[in-house]
Amino acid sequence: MRFLKKLLPGFYIALIFAFLYLPIVVLIIFSFNNIPKSYIWGGFTLDNYVNLFKGSDGGQLFGALLTTLKVAAIASVSSTVIAVISCLGMSYLSKKLQNILFNLTYIPNVMPELVTGISFMLLFSFLGVQKGQFTLILAHIAFCVPFAVLSINPKLKQLDKNLSEAAMDLGATQWQTLRLVIIPEIMPGIVSSLLLTFTMSVDDYLVSNFNVDSTVQTLPMKIYSMTKFGVSPKMNALSSILFIVIFAILLLSNIKNFKKKGAKTK
Repeated sequence: MRFLKKLLPGFYIALIFAFLYLPIVVLIIFSFNNIPKSYIWGGFTLDNYVNLFKGSDGGQLFGALLTTLKVAAIASVSSTVIAVISCLGMSYLSKKLQNILFNLTYIPNVMPELVTGISFMLLFSFLGVQKGQFTLILAHIAFCVPFAVLSINPKLKQLDKNLSEAAMDLGATQWQTLRLVIIPEIMPGIVSSLLLTFTMSVDDYLVSNFNVDSTVQTLPMKIYSMTKFGVSPKMNALSSILFIVIFAILLLSNIKNFKKKGAKTK
């Protein structure tokens, strides 16, 4: 019985990780598949990576990737800045009002993306705004702000308000207090917000699909349209590259945090 009690938790954890990461392992393996648009293994090749952006479909894929990265970068930075300002402003309100506002902010986090996408489509149509890259960026910023607040608010609640008051007592201006005291203290939340919102924006399909015209395509939209004719190993190769890049960024950010914690404990 003791042996089973020790074995079961480890087996359960291994099963969960297998469920989460086994599809990604299969994706990476088939990115080296020599047979195009097939789930049958036809031999190892690097051509899917070498010729990723070559040809007419490769050019369209590269354009969609650039559009996606551009929109995600703008949306992640803008939503994080808005979230920092919003959280700082709400932190000086009464607790009752804080709870009401934060609960209103958290509602979009559990709202289906379908509702968000259609809502912004109707809003832009009502305002007479021509759909394009501008409306896409606005929709992504609004979509990402609640997630940015979710990342930054806990770190701001952990912040000791006496620090900012002590800094101003020592002669620091409000801008210096914000830049030198508050921002460094909540920086882990800011980094988490940037990573989370960037990933959410890159991954989004529904909000994008409802708020652009036919001249603009994001990577998820392009991939979805290409899957109608079969999944190309190029898609697997591009997805593998995105996964490795995101994983490397997360790994580096965690290493930095561990080093900072180790330096503080010393």
